Amino acid sequence: MSDPRAFIHALPKVELHVHLVGSAGVDTVLALARRHPGSGVPTDRAELARFFEFRDFPHFLKVYWAVQSMLVDRHDIRTLVTGLARELARQNVRYAEVTVTPYNHLLDGMPADELLTGLAEGRATATDLGVSLAWCFDIPGEKGPEAGRETLAFALRERPEGLVSFGLGGPEVGVPRAQFTPYFDQAREAGLHSVPHAGETTGPETIWSAVRDLGAERVGHGTSATEDPALLTHLVEHGIPLEVCPTSNLRTRQVESIEKHPVGLLLAAGAVVTLNTDDPPMFGTTLEAEYLAVATTFGLDPAGLARLASNAVRASFLDAAAQATLLAEIATLTTE
Repeated sequence: MSDPRAFIHALPKVELHVHLVGSAGVDTVLALARRHPGSGVPTDRAELARFFEFRDFPHFLKVYWAVQSMLVDRHDIRTLVTGLARELARQNVRYAEVTVTPYNHLLDGMPADELLTGLAEGRATATDLGVSLAWCFDIPGEKGPEAGRETLAFALRERPEGLVSFGLGGPEVGVPRAQFTPYFDQAREAGLHSVPHAGETTGPETIWSAVRDLGAERVGHGTSATEDPALLTHLVEHGIPLEVCPTSNLRTRQVESIEKHPVGLLLAAGAVVTLNTDDPPMFGTTLEAEYLAVATTFGLDPAGLARLASNAVRASFLDAAAQATLLAEIATLTTE
């Protein structure tokens, strides 16, 4: 492939694992910081850029919570969503399922209608930019069953346009998946898809629990599946997609290098791998960069890259017609 970057850009892409707060780039954070000068976040572009440079995981958390602290009303949420949409459009990403954690926003004192209006307004702007956005409302697992109960109640009570799935994020260690079973059962009964995180920082048993206890239709991360041949076989045979975020795993030191990332083994085993960014600006990546890193490291040709893009389309919760349109466009690129 003479120019993988051009081919990757031309692919109509889908993003399935990106956190709204973690999607905030320098331009977005600069706008928020100038709107909230008392936040302590730098309002000078050069200083903010230095603040944003990834140093280590504690620094990532500092930046993440600094952004979270500046989200107080619909205008801030709209700014966040619009910034994400512009970046997705720049990369030819046509559709994204964005993870939102309502419990954290409500706990911080944001009125529910402000959050929902900001999401709706940002989503409308994204459509104007050629990007369709859908929402995953997720539970911050470290806050326990109460967060699960409140997240479910909010999701089912408000049921905003574009809400397609119910997730579980936050730390995995010390946060058993099974304690959230009742909330996932009710969410699935109400028609929301199950997409919990599992197997990012813990072993295969967490993925098993996500599948068995939470009815996972996709697994967020899921990289430790390679440690259990029976689990990997189960995921392959049942076609359960994995939302793999290579640079995120590298930054959080779950892997030593891209070369040692389990994505190579997952691809070789025939797992349904999708590539994603998690918290892209904060980890110094983009979806195009994820495709390029995996292609370069594991020797993927255009057909292999197109297969990854197609995996994401099929693993998405887009309707059949929208999926067919994107798949046809991807197929055209590999036959030119």
